[in-house]
Amino acid sequence: MAYFARTFTVEDLKKVIEAVLFAAGRVVTLKDLKALFPENDPEDIKEALRQLKKDYEKRGVVLKEVAGGFRLETLPEFAPYIQRIKQGAPPRLSRAALETLAVIAYKQPLTKAEIEVLRGVDSSGALKTLLEKGLIKIAGRKDVPGRPLLYATTSRFLEVFGLKDLSELPPLKEFEKLLEEK
Repeated sequence: MAYFARTFTVEDLKKVIEAVLFAAGRVVTLKDLKALFPENDPEDIKEALRQLKKDYEKRGVVLKEVAGGFRLETLPEFAPYIQRIKQGAPPRLSRAALETLAVIAYKQPLTKAEIEVLRGVDSSGALKTLLEKGLIKIAGRKDVPGRPLLYATTSRFLEVFGLKDLSELPPLKEFEKLLEEK
């Protein structure tokens, strides 16, 4: 079966999309998929995704919509087994970095000074770490004297935390409780 420059059935689309998602190693957007399958009706692509999502409900992997696209993820209950097989510990954030990231996620965009007022401590190191990890970005400058930088979260932040968009953040009170427990 030749796969280039042709119209696929929904069943064939499911197979090819599954292979693409498996191999991509990143979120694949609907726009990406439409570009890969220009001969197919976009509704067929959406239907293939719906069917794949349903197919995966019975398995150890799920098709999840995050950061404006789709990716394959393992179920959370299998995390201990996956961590055993992976070499090295997953990257972790310090408490300072996590607090800084939370402030940015809930209040963005905001300046370093605004972050520090909310946290009560210097956030330079945490901001540098979060920028290096690609979890936050410089989102412009505030229109005040000195024109300080504004910080906001990135689509990588959404990917790492498995969020479709910022509306899926837990309520702030719930997040504050989690920080108190640690």
